Amino acid sequence: MRIRVWNFRMPVRLLTLTLSNRSEVFDLKYCEMPGISEYIQQPVLTGLRDKASYVRRAAVLGCAKMQSLQGDPEVDGAVVNELYAMLRDLDPIVMVNCLRALEEILKHEGGVVINKPIAHHLLNRMKDLDYWGQSEVLAFLVRYKTRAEDEVFAILNILDGCLKSNQPSVVMATTKLFLLLAEDFPNVQVDVLERVKGPLLTICTSECHELCFLGLCHAREILRSLPGHFSGHYKKFFCTYSEPNYIKYQKMEILRDLVNDENVQQILEELQTYCTDISVELAQMAILNIGRIARMYSEKCVVILTGLLGLKQEHITSAVIQTFRDLVWLCPQCTVTVCQALPGCEESIQDTEGKQALIWLLGMHGEHIPNAPYVLEELVDNVKMETSAAVKLELLTAMVRLFLSRPAECQDVLGRLLYYVIEEELDMAVRDRGLLYYRLLQQGVEEAKRVVCGPRSDPSLGVISGQANEAVSAWAKDFNTLIPIYGREHWGCLTAQKGNSLEMLQVSAVKSDETDSNPEQSEEMVLDSGSVSLETSAHLSPEQFEEHWVRLEAAKVVTLDWHRDPRPDAIQSAFQFVHIHPVAISRAGAQPWKAYMFARNETGSLFLTELLIETSKRDVQVTVKQENSSEGLLNCFIAVVKSVIQTLGESEG
Repeated sequence: MRIRVWNFRMPVRLLTLTLSNRSEVFDLKYCEMPGISEYIQQPVLTGLRDKASYVRRAAVLGCAKMQSLQGDPEVDGAVVNELYAMLRDLDPIVMVNCLRALEEILKHEGGVVINKPIAHHLLNRMKDLDYWGQSEVLAFLVRYKTRAEDEVFAILNILDGCLKSNQPSVVMATTKLFLLLAEDFPNVQVDVLERVKGPLLTICTSECHELCFLGLCHAREILRSLPGHFSGHYKKFFCTYSEPNYIKYQKMEILRDLVNDENVQQILEELQTYCTDISVELAQMAILNIGRIARMYSEKCVVILTGLLGLKQEHITSAVIQTFRDLVWLCPQCTVTVCQALPGCEESIQDTEGKQALIWLLGMHGEHIPNAPYVLEELVDNVKMETSAAVKLELLTAMVRLFLSRPAECQDVLGRLLYYVIEEELDMAVRDRGLLYYRLLQQGVEEAKRVVCGPRSDPSLGVISGQANEAVSAWAKDFNTLIPIYGREHWGCLTAQKGNSLEMLQVSAVKSDETDSNPEQSEEMVLDSGSVSLETSAHLSPEQFEEHWVRLEAAKVVTLDWHRDPRPDAIQSAFQFVHIHPVAISRAGAQPWKAYMFARNETGSLFLTELLIETSKRDVQVTVKQENSSEGLLNCFIAVVKSVIQTLGESEG
């Protein structure tokens, strides 16, 4: 390729280039210079009528670039009409490029309009397009609204062969179009989903992890309307050792939805093997899904969950106890079996969520657990060392409930707990709860029973047990988009706050656990990847944050550029997206502006972060404190924080 020197005083040179170089002009990658727009308009328009199709392809895209260079919201009607006319160009790539160019030029007016003549012309040209062009055209055909039933089925017949394409993008785009066209024909929608079952299963078992994840997310969308749609192929969703965790999570949830009388034993055995995985989060997710299956097959699941308690692993025991807590509410017939499995579990639980679940079970069903008062007594004796207000609140309620059913064994313990809470506790919520129970007990035992042990909620109401199946039309418009991946609400927040660029942060911020079964290599592999895996559901109360912040020394302080007023809502959403959780954030306009956040990774390291923007400065000071110090993890975490701040600066700039 020859390097040309542009002479802005001689625009006629653009018209005298050879064929190979004429097409280079219209990509306009060298033309982002002041004053050059007036010189390129005529050559680009001339290129639209060039005899060489390759030149026309580039000239069409040049029209879109020319419009963006002008920066004028008003659209040149002559160019738009010319591009609409060129949709009938003999070259199929020119036709597709025209669609993309019109979409860019008319984006402020809703994009390219697909009417009946254009739609039928595009349908007739489908056979001439490659798979990329077919995917593009199918995406635009979604906008066409048919009026006659005959036309709907005529279009379905024309595109029937696309459902058998070996290209996933074509299959997904065709499926979405079929579902939307057949919106008034539910039976046709079901038939379409049945026909694409094979191609979709092929996507779900692809060696490309990204493509596999996409297929699994869409498979879950289908299961919202057609439970058991893939039941005959449930083994396709068994996890392999080499798959990253984000794929295993999706597969486990699909397996949970595919359970029936014929495959329940095989699926439970498969999930049971995941419960002892080296990844704590994966093991807990497997236990949670067994608990969901237990709502239909309680006897089989309780046997498996009880056996897991014998492993005496802290994270496994905690997850099982949390599952038991939900299970006894939804399946009261399991209460006796669950209560028989609880003795001894208190020795293996240290995390807040596990303690809360165990305390709730001891308080609610303590009459069936012989050592319940003594387990709670030990917790009361150590209440001064407890840092979680949620555990203290649960302990108060449990002691009052157990006192009302076993007063002789609990009276002294409850008295000591109430005295500590009312006289010494610093957390006002805990103190107020203690005062409430103290005054309630003064009204008499019967009144306390009426309030504390009142009627329980009916699980048959379906608040937790599940919802009715959705119609296909409820999610058809989201098919073949990013919404099945992010979720409708999350995607709405990202797009509303101009946070689309935040999608790129997920790669650098949250690396899925792809390590093998050797725990000694786990940390090394994470460090080598330059990323840190942060917990999605980490919890830290403001009081705990303050305690850690005062105790720990600053591990690193960095200063980053920041040239605008902070937007608390956007900053909070951005950091939550990468699993860094805000604790306290100043309101907009506060001087100085501060934000305090925390994150915890899967190896137990806790990161505390302060963002500080002074009144007169043009930068943000980031202070990071770390518990369980690791220089490599610290550097990776700071890289994540920098990425978020830089991305926010670019998106708001």
